[in-house]
Amino acid sequence: MKKIIIIGSGFSSLSASCYLAKAGFDVEIFEKNDTVGGRARQFIKDGFTFDIGPSWYWMPDIFDKFFADFGKKTSDYYQLDKLNPAYQIFFDDDIITIGDCMEKICEEFERIESGSAAHLKSFIHKAQENYDIAINKVVLRPGLSPMELVTKETILRVDQFFKTISHEVRKRFKNPKLISTLEFPVLFLGAKPSKTPSFYSFMNFADFGLGTWHPKGGMYEIIKAMRGLAEELNVKIHTDSPVNKILVQNGKVAGINSNSKTHLADIVVSGADYHHSETLLDSENRQYSENYWSKKTYAPSSLLFYVGFNKKLQNIEHHNLFFDTDFEKHAQEIYDTPKWPSNPLFYANFPSVTDASMAPEGAETGFFLVPIAPGLEDTPELRDQYFDIVIDRFVKRTKQDVKNSIIFKESFCVNDFIEQYNSYKGNAYGMANTLRQTAFLRPNLKSSKVKNLFFTGQLTVPGPGVPPSLISGKLVSDLIIQKI
Repeated sequence: MKKIIIIGSGFSSLSASCYLAKAGFDVEIFEKNDTVGGRARQFIKDGFTFDIGPSWYWMPDIFDKFFADFGKKTSDYYQLDKLNPAYQIFFDDDIITIGDCMEKICEEFERIESGSAAHLKSFIHKAQENYDIAINKVVLRPGLSPMELVTKETILRVDQFFKTISHEVRKRFKNPKLISTLEFPVLFLGAKPSKTPSFYSFMNFADFGLGTWHPKGGMYEIIKAMRGLAEELNVKIHTDSPVNKILVQNGKVAGINSNSKTHLADIVVSGADYHHSETLLDSENRQYSENYWSKKTYAPSSLLFYVGFNKKLQNIEHHNLFFDTDFEKHAQEIYDTPKWPSNPLFYANFPSVTDASMAPEGAETGFFLVPIAPGLEDTPELRDQYFDIVIDRFVKRTKQDVKNSIIFKESFCVNDFIEQYNSYKGNAYGMANTLRQTAFLRPNLKSSKVKNLFFTGQLTVPGPGVPPSLISGKLVSDLIIQKI
């Protein structure tokens, strides 16, 4: 059996490890942190359970397909519940509630803007067609050639790659609340709606058509499931094992150095941050210059707070978006003129609303996220300043006093993304999916400089997010299997 070493243990790495082990390779994973999961790790304190990173379970079909490839079901590993409502959005003068089916969502849209339900049905129907093309055709291509994008279906939709989500939404809807609601899902792709091709409206179908789900126990249950599957397939996993060098001999990968030890391999796959992975190579073996990385558009970083409350909170759902400030201005302060936001939007997640296992009895687990530009100054004083901003707004919008109910708070921001994940500029989601950073225009799965060196994860194809990371692991494993 040929030996494969995989660097990192996030979704893409675990995915690749399973496919490669199933194909008969001898696979080992080396993870720098003390637990697997990459950015999807878990934090437990005083009976409160937090997902450190991803907290939205969208595109359940992608998870189903992954486990089905190994003769398994998601239900073999974790319980999955559809949320109703999926989430709610707080505006300065109203709350929009997104239900668990199109009928409920159409009723809510009609309440806000008369006649909008018919436009929404048409928009989501088109989004569903795009979803079928994207998931079953486009994202399953390895990004090796521009011809991968040329299919009968994409040719008929070529205009959707040159128009934007904002254009498509705003020609149908006039109410700014509905516009923000429909533009929000593409933020998962890491770019402004005004910079994201309208073809990516398939994210709206993922939202309204497929719904929002929750694995009991949190998103880390998926990581535990994938680790269990990998180990069933005889993948060996090493934690507390940072890799400090990718070894190359005569233009071919030879292995890695980790914890001052050499580990030989026929093939190396890095699921770590792509930029960091290349710094593990001597300069002549790197594909991309520092200038290349500096000019790319990255998904935002995040300021995260993990908060334990000693009581059950009121007027909240599992997922809550606070869009009670200027959406456009915050986006500009992330992408156009990067700086700490003057009046930030934020997201609040309370998994214990629907899952009692996530908090002690009578208490609430709270996760707050403020999207920010990558590369910003990160200090304890700034974190405290923005926590006060977030909590003050939360108290005002939910009409309840919570400040004296806080047992503890922990934070995570730019410096932590860099230190714990070697994340370029401390970004949280990888490289944005703009038109010039789509498919073959993203960093390659396969090194052009070093034979048998491959990459996977959010900075390569298909792009940011948990489902794309699962697919990225499959794409790189397919390349390796076909090659061998």
